[in-house]
Amino acid sequence: MTEYIILMPLLIMMLGLVFVVASDSYINHKQKQIMFGIIGLITLLVVQNVADYLLQSVIEFPYLRTLVSIFGYVIRPIIIVLFCMIVKPNGRNTLSWILVIINAAVYLTATFSKAVFYIDETNHYQGGAFGGMLSNTAFVICFALLFHLTYCTVSVYRNRGAKIWIAITNVAIIFISALLDVSPAYLDYPVSYTTIAVVCCSLFYYIWLHLEFAREHEKALMAEQRVKIMISQIQPHFLYNTLSTIQALCQTDPQKAFETTEKFGSYLRNNLDSLDQPELIPFKKELEHTKIYADIEMIRFPKISVEYNINVSDFCVPALSIQPLVENAIRHGVRSREHGTVNIETRIDENGFNEILISDNGVGFDVNELCSKDGAHIGITNVKERIEEMCKGTFDIDSRIGKGTKITIKLPRKMK
Repeated sequence: MTEYIILMPLLIMMLGLVFVVASDSYINHKQKQIMFGIIGLITLLVVQNVADYLLQSVIEFPYLRTLVSIFGYVIRPIIIVLFCMIVKPNGRNTLSWILVIINAAVYLTATFSKAVFYIDETNHYQGGAFGGMLSNTAFVICFALLFHLTYCTVSVYRNRGAKIWIAITNVAIIFISALLDVSPAYLDYPVSYTTIAVVCCSLFYYIWLHLEFAREHEKALMAEQRVKIMISQIQPHFLYNTLSTIQALCQTDPQKAFETTEKFGSYLRNNLDSLDQPELIPFKKELEHTKIYADIEMIRFPKISVEYNINVSDFCVPALSIQPLVENAIRHGVRSREHGTVNIETRIDENGFNEILISDNGVGFDVNELCSKDGAHIGITNVKERIEEMCKGTFDIDSRIGKGTKITIKLPRKMK
């Protein structure tokens, strides 16, 4: 009975995988159904292996052993295709399912012919009438599907760096185990090397997938948080004050009121459009939006000015990245000055980077406040994170109380 000890850890792993999948909040209902299907088929594969071993060494029932063997050959490729469906849910698996059907059709012929394989009168497995070529159908098809699974994994997760080798290694282990099963070094156990590898690698592969699903969920939450922060950039008091300014101008300068209303509409439209811009946008577009905002503020506060020195503009930035910095400089920096000035400059630095400089002669602030997500400068923190993550750039702040603030953004000329 010692040869059956291997069943205990395998069954424990499968039972543990059931509980893990059932409690996993990072996969959707369809993915859970597929995983439960995989677990069920793998459990049946273990049972099939044990049954085949018993029918070979303990109970002599050739026809029943034929049916059990057919079942094992049929379900192996199905397990691989189901994993492909989890890795690439929107991928087309029509060809894979055709191979599964062909594989099943080929082995079902063993019930009435000896073309594929047969169990002889002495209860020994024999290759088919074609020298065993058809009996290797499952072997060949499973290898083809394993390569397809590897392709799906690489195509979906190719940007994950070294982590992707965890998944590829699992596929390689199954591949090597299958080779051992048909090699002279194979030892007869209740469970084949391939089945042991499938159970272990399914657990490890799912753990890897879970980590990737969790990462995607985290990124989705971050994206949602960015949208909320972007929306918060449309400050209520700015809306109210601008409307009040327009109302006052309607009586004193109707033409200017008309122009301000037009600018205000463009400002709101650009802010809302930015919510649908997850990727980078041309700097010129962001600068145009910033100028609209600055023009409105200069109408409201004639004592402030925003100056531009644009030497380079053929690059991209995240949406709502420059405007919030200028807004912060005006609101928290120069508005209280007698002659407040904000300067926006772009140039190529000595190392060939696109450099954006935003400086003001405002009151300055304590840079340590940026560490607080509840601070007044949350907009700066948000821009800094997006510059570093989306552009692989740098974001530096030099602010001195009573003297002003200077923000330096450096972006590589060619961003991936």
